[in-house]
Amino acid sequence: MCAALLLGACSSTIDNTYYQLPSKPAAMQVRTGGEAQPPALWVEQVAVPDYLAGNGLVYQTSDVKYVIAANNLWASPLDQQLQQTLVANLSKALPGRLVSAAPLGEKHDTLNVTVTGFQGRYDGRAVVSGEWVLQHNGHVVKQGFDVALPQNEDGYDALVRTLAIGWQQTAQQIANAAITTE
Repeated sequence: MCAALLLGACSSTIDNTYYQLPSKPAAMQVRTGGEAQPPALWVEQVAVPDYLAGNGLVYQTSDVKYVIAANNLWASPLDQQLQQTLVANLSKALPGRLVSAAPLGEKHDTLNVTVTGFQGRYDGRAVVSGEWVLQHNGHVVKQGFDVALPQNEDGYDALVRTLAIGWQQTAQQIANAAITTE
């Protein structure tokens, strides 16, 4: 009986680890009247498929197999993290433009993003893929993105940092398109 209690006391439990995409807050933007400014940019939605919408980080183990981590979890829903960091990254990339996760005023451009991949992959790469749609003055620009970056270190910390870099590159692609539509 004592041996069973001792073994039970020595057994370890697996702790959950929570991850948040790194993002530096954008500088506060102030719009003044009188001068012509591009319309505000509303990041309306960032949609993710069901397999990415859960709490666990995703790792692709083959061309057809995905594993969802049970103990390495997103600290908040991934779609919310992606929207928040996209707003911050676009705010940095478009300093003269007001970017928000809520509609601002009557006249604004609208951005919707559909993420189809946001996972680590068996070849040591982090994958960020999908498409975005930007509506500007009655025109619609639609473009896909597919970023596969090498992960420089092993582990979930490195995976999340590499995914964040891929997401930042996607934001820059969107910002470049937004600049050309102005």
